Amino acid sequence: MFLIEHEFGSTVITLIDEGAAQFQEDLIIYIFSEWLTIEQCDVRTDKIKKLTFSMAQLKDPSAAINLPEVVYTRFHIKILNDNIRSSDRNCF
Repeated sequence: MFLIEHEFGSTVITLIDEGAAQFQEDLIIYIFSEWLTIEQCDVRTDKIKKLTFSMAQLKDPSAAINLPEVVYTRFHIKILNDNIRSSDRNCF
């Protein structure tokens, strides 16, 4: 189950674990225009764990799902041979 709230300057999505036998704490996702933050309470330490991603970083996992193992970049790769562009590739 999830809950969506639109706040000033961000959207907040709360993911509630209701299907597993061993429930995990709620995930709270804060989406801003330039980054996304995911928070979850660690019940062992009673502290909030936080991960922050840029919007560019969020594109990578969705692109990586169906790609083979290798290093990729979001930027154009230009191969130059004798000052002539022989290839212009974009991995994503």
